[in-house]
Amino acid sequence: HGIAKNIVDKGYSLTFLGRKNRKPAEDLLGRGAREASTSRDVAAASDIVFICVTGSREVEAIIRGPGGLKEGLKKGSVVVDCSTSDPVSTVALAAELKALGVDYVDAPLSRTPKEAWEGTLDAMVGAPDAVFSRVKPVIDTWAGRIVHIGDTGDGHRMKLLNNFISLGYAAIYSEALALAEKVGISPPRFDSVIRNGRMDCGFYQTFMRWTLEGDRDAHKFTIANAFKDLTYLESM
Repeated sequence: HGIAKNIVDKGYSLTFLGRKNRKPAEDLLGRGAREASTSRDVAAASDIVFICVTGSREVEAIIRGPGGLKEGLKKGSVVVDCSTSDPVSTVALAAELKALGVDYVDAPLSRTPKEAWEGTLDAMVGAPDAVFSRVKPVIDTWAGRIVHIGDTGDGHRMKLLNNFISLGYAAIYSEALALAEKVGISPPRFDSVIRNGRMDCGFYQTFMRWTLEGDRDAHKFTIANAFKDLTYLESM
């Protein structure tokens, strides 16, 4: 929702596919966006198509399935996958769409829904130079930091490495807090040492907002998605 909001607010025409939750769709319609009924219709109305879902299974269904993007994509258009996807699937989809005259870019994200709304996400992009130059102005509408990693597939490879590190952080913090509790050191006292020290970082701060404040929205990431990402990493 945040990505789409920023695209339309920065002056680009936007056609989107709504989900069951109608609140984001109504907000986008109020900003001047148009709603389509199928992925095919989104493709037919667009020069650049952004996908942001859970992973490769969903991306493949959106592209290849009945009423999917492949049925509506025009020669010369670009599909940008912002999901955390399997690079093996990404490279295969890129070859498949290239045969139709369509470029495929991987631009997975980092940070939280808050930064998505503010237009300050991190994006790690895999694309040939010319294609990157074409999509960068639109990515600029929702990203505060854009890193061109390399060719198609490299963005998703880097995102999996990034998530591998972050999941390691989460495991270490969890184990350390559990051990701290066992030996009688409270979370606030634990935090008073780590925060603003060498072990502090943005990931730690959002992680600890749940521990210290009970903020369930501070650091949302499901175990299912963690397992998915580690599975993709292994296949890489």
